[in-house]
Order: sequence, then C-alpha cells, then structure tokens
Amino acid sequence: MNSEQTANTATALVADAAHQLPAHNYETGIRKVIITATVIVAAMLELIDTTIVNVALNHISGNLGASIEDVSWVVTSYAIANVIIIPLSGFLGQLLGRRNYFVGSILLFTAASLLCGISTNIWMLVLFRFIQGIGGGALLPTSQAILYETFKPEERGAATGIFSMGLVLGPTIGPLLGGWLVDYFSWEWCFFVNIPVGLLAAWASLTFVKEPKVQHTVEKIDWAGIALLSVGIGSLQFILERGESKDWFETSYITWFTIIAVVSLAAFVWHELHTEHPAVDLSVLGRSKNLAIGAVLTFIVGYGLYGSLFVFPVFVQRLLGFTALLTGLVLFPSAMLTGVISLPLGIALQKGASPKALMAFGMTAFFLFCWELGMQTMQSGASNFFWILLLRGLALGFIFIPVTMLAVSGLHGKDIGQATGLNNMVRQLGGSFGIAITNTYIAKRVAMHRSEILTHLSPYDPAAVTRISGVQQALGTTTSSPVDAQQMAMKALEYTVTTQSYHLAYMDAFKLIALLFLICLPLLLLIRVDKNEKADMSGVH
Repeated sequence: MNSEQTANTATALVADAAHQLPAHNYETGIRKVIITATVIVAAMLELIDTTIVNVALNHISGNLGASIEDVSWVVTSYAIANVIIIPLSGFLGQLLGRRNYFVGSILLFTAASLLCGISTNIWMLVLFRFIQGIGGGALLPTSQAILYETFKPEERGAATGIFSMGLVLGPTIGPLLGGWLVDYFSWEWCFFVNIPVGLLAAWASLTFVKEPKVQHTVEKIDWAGIALLSVGIGSLQFILERGESKDWFETSYITWFTIIAVVSLAAFVWHELHTEHPAVDLSVLGRSKNLAIGAVLTFIVGYGLYGSLFVFPVFVQRLLGFTALLTGLVLFPSAMLTGVISLPLGIALQKGASPKALMAFGMTAFFLFCWELGMQTMQSGASNFFWILLLRGLALGFIFIPVTMLAVSGLHGKDIGQATGLNNMVRQLGGSFGIAITNTYIAKRVAMHRSEILTHLSPYDPAAVTRISGVQQALGTTTSSPVDAQQMAMKALEYTVTTQSYHLAYMDAFKLIALLFLICLPLLLLIRVDKNEKADMSGVH
C-alpha cells in the first residue's frame, strides 16, 4: 500500500468515526430562550430556598410550638441535603439520564415544598426540608451543565454571565420575598410559592430539554463512595451549622462528628482516586489546574458572599431597627446591578478580556465593600448603605463570571458535569464555613469588647458616674422611688454596653472578611488561561 492509499484509508476511517459519533446540535431561537429561562428559574428556586425561610423562623417556632433551637433544624437539614447531593449530580445524571434527573429533581423539590407547607409539627417540617434539599441540590450543577450544552463554545461567556445572575439574585431575593410573604400571608407561603413555578419548570424541561446524543453509561454504582461522601459531608455540614451554638468541642457529640467527618472524607478521597468507576471523579482536579485554583477562589467567594450576607441583616435588624422587608429592599439594588453587568462581562471574557484583571478588580472592590461596612455607626440609615452595597453588586459580578468560567476551561465531555458539581459544592461549603466562623468570631469579639467597655465603668470613673447619675435623674420623675430609678438606670446602661459590644463585633466581622479577600489576591497569579482553548460541551451531564 503506497502513501496515497494510506492517507485515503486514514481519511475514510476518520470520516466513518465522525459519522458514528453524532455531532452535538446547539439550540437556537425561541427554544434556546425557553431552555435558558427554565434552567435559570430552577437554579434560583434552589438558591432562594436557602434564605427565604430564615426570616420566618420565629413565626414557624410560634405556630408549631417549637423552640428556636429545634426550628433551626429547618435550615440545617436543607443545607446538609444540599451539600451531599451537589457533587453527586454528575454521576446521577449519567445513571438516570440528564433530563430525567433534572425533571425528577424539580418535581421532588416541588412535592417536598407542598409537604413542608402542610407540616403540622416541627420534625415533619425538618424531614420534608431534607427531602426538598435533595431535590434542590441537583438543580444548581445540572442547570449549569444544561446551559453550557445549550450555548455554543464561543458563547460560553454569555452563558456564564446569565447563570451568574441567578447565583447572586437567588440568595438576595430570598429574604425580601420571605419577609413579604410572612408579613402579608403566612410562613407556609414560603413553601407554597415554589409549587406553580416548579411545575412550570418541570413541564418546560420535559418539553424542551434534550438528552445528549453522546451517552455516558454507568457501568457500576460506587456505593462505597456515595456512602463515604454522604457521611463525611453530612457530618461536616452538621458541625458547621451547630458547632457555635454548642460551644464547639466542649460538646462531646460535636467532637465525635468531627472525627467521623475527617475519617470519612479522607477515606472518600482515597477511594475515589483508586476505584475504577468513581461516583465523583476527583481526578478531574489533576487534569485541570485552573479547576483546582478556581475551587479555592470559589470557596473564598462563598465564604465572603454568605458570611457578609449573614452579618448584614443581623446588624441592621437588631441594632438599627430595620424590618425584614426593608433589609431585603436595601439589598435588592446590589443584586440587580450584578444581574445587569453579568451578561456584558461574560461576553467581554469570551472576546478575550483578562479573567485575572476582572477578578483582581472584583476582589479589591469586595474588600472595599466589607471594609466600608466595618466603618458604619449606630446612626447609619438605609441611605448610608446604598452606594456601599452597589459596590458589592459590582464586585460580585466581576468575581463570579471569571471564576465560574475558570472551573470549566479546558475540560471536555462529562468532565464538565463533574467540574460544575465540585465547584458548586465548594461554594456551598465556603458559605457554611463563612457563616460558622463569622458567627464564632462575633461571639468571641462581643465578649472581648464587653470586657473592655466594662473596665471603664467602675464607681471611680467620673464619666461613668456622671452618665449613671444623669440617667437616674431623668428617670426619677417617672418612678416611685430612687431605688427603682437606680435599677432602671443600671438596666439602661447594661443595654448600652451590650449594644455597643455587638456593634463593634459586627464591624470586626466585616473587616475580617475584607482582609481574607485582600490576602487571597495573590492566588490570581497562579491562573493560566489559554485564549484558544475551547471546552467541548458534547456529552455534558
């Protein structure tokens, strides 16, 4: 056979292979718009439900006759289910079929929402919230994978921008929507509101979303990996959710859960790297250095986003007297700004804008946002936060889009599904660490500031004596005796000390988050981006 015949034979073999492997057809027109809207709505359903219930906990406690500690499990159970199922989404999409898994997850989430709303006791509600979290946990990574498959590789930046809108809008809309529903209806409507939206999203997904032509079958179910992940991640999330309220390792079962989490997760990593058919393919981290760096940055973003979003409402509601609805309204313009700039930023990245430069600007802006929050006073009002929170919205847009694209750059086929699952899990864990560490830090700083303030309130401090005497004299005309006036004056002083201690602690917490972003800026130097590199989206799950 001469060289010409050999070349012709090779060409024929390539052509035959191309015919055997079906080309991926990207969506266009109205179908593309409907699929995009559907997956964004599904992702936002999951994110809104992470925060919508927070403003209703007091109402749930009173209505179901549960303690605040018991009712906190309504939040904890959802978070645990979420963080377990998210990294398994790529595997489950392959096992059940991506569209079937997505539609089934939406329906499970919707049915659980109905059951949550009709719960008659706290533990029924906790159980159904856990089931809701299992359905909801799949929506974020699967929505992202479907969106990437819907758009052509050269439109990946626009897809990332659109998806990031939902990432930021969801957690911000949650408290606003929850506050409105609780104020004007009842806490049950925080769950009932999901039902019509969920049913519509399930119908649209079943009608318009297609199964990939390239199917990746699951040859063997990795039961050991699934069990180790569930135990390890579930235990870790439980520790982060409950540790501060139980004084961490002073409580024996927190210590035991910590040991279980460490051992299970270590065994999970070893098992997944050595088994032939892993439920979560951790080797994808080795194939993509950018995914590994992106995971660290995503963790930091989750820490800052959820940590600051945890402290801000507590600060303005407890100390400044904001209502839940006003708090949501103050936060909303920030989220809208992120939504507005997300698409242009995604397109700019696709056209060659430097992700390092965008992220450097975003992380610097987030540092300034948190630092400025840490300078607020007890006289601050809604107008004082407007421009500061707009800076937050700007920062999140410049951070989210590049780091989300970074997670999938250079990956191909089913690796995209594994990457989106890992990336979303890391962000959720970052948020859990952010809330837990920030909560503990605030408690420690409150005690420290209280001790410092009390050192200046001795009977020998002229300023303290003058203040107590002034308050006592002012109350003297409204009380029956000088003793009553003195007791009321001391209570007023105690209130002032407590308020000032918490105010200083909240300011310290904002500054701590700011410093974290500043310290992590050098990580951007490790990013390597090949502008000519395109991710193959065919076969994404």
